[in-house]
Amino acid sequence: MRPEYEEQFRRWSIPLSPEEWKGRSFLDVGCGMGRNSYWPAFYGASEGLAIDVDSRSLASACRTLESFAQVRVEERSAYEINEADRFDIAFSIGVIHHLEYPEQALAGMVKAVKPGGRVLIWVYGLENNQWIVNLLDPIRKLLFSRLPIGLVHHLSVYPAALLWTALRLGIGRIAYFELLRGFTFRHLRSIVFDQMLPKIANYWPRATVEKLMRDQGLVDVQVTWVNQMSWTAIGTKTSASGK
Repeated sequence: MRPEYEEQFRRWSIPLSPEEWKGRSFLDVGCGMGRNSYWPAFYGASEGLAIDVDSRSLASACRTLESFAQVRVEERSAYEINEADRFDIAFSIGVIHHLEYPEQALAGMVKAVKPGGRVLIWVYGLENNQWIVNLLDPIRKLLFSRLPIGLVHHLSVYPAALLWTALRLGIGRIAYFELLRGFTFRHLRSIVFDQMLPKIANYWPRATVEKLMRDQGLVDVQVTWVNQMSWTAIGTKTSASGK
């Protein structure tokens, strides 16, 4: 596993140190290729459940997590979280902002954690991303999100090449661009591809993210500015589900 993947995970899950995963159970909602489940397992999590709906991503996740017998990978959507009071930590990185019903998915995550357990999400921020919302988002909605996935992947090489060149020229001074400068072209292209693909992509201001968490009954909510373009929010569940 490449070190930049750990760096990304540590930033996205910034309120939680590696030690806080040790001996704890987790739920990863929208696990993708399994990289974000890899690190909690690597840090010593006792149990993990990673869920997603995309069969190719799940196949990759199984390969990524094959050395961790305590982690299960299952085909389920973010709306199909059946567990109650089961996990110490439920997290979703880069998924909630793509959902038609984010509140429903978050409610399932809250239900799944034990009383005293924590729920963490990482989502796109509106701050510093207005140019994406105003310029690139309409192109994604009207064009890329309607094309076959294979064609979108092929086309992603062109904006990725432009971004790669711009980064090498020193364009972009926020923390996120500084992070991207250290990535391989392949990794950079995968990020661009992920931006081109979804039908829904919400960019939320801080107040909206905090309200999303508090509306689910979470307390001790912390919202942290990540890479000067996104938010990580974490909150604690107070009582057992159904009470």
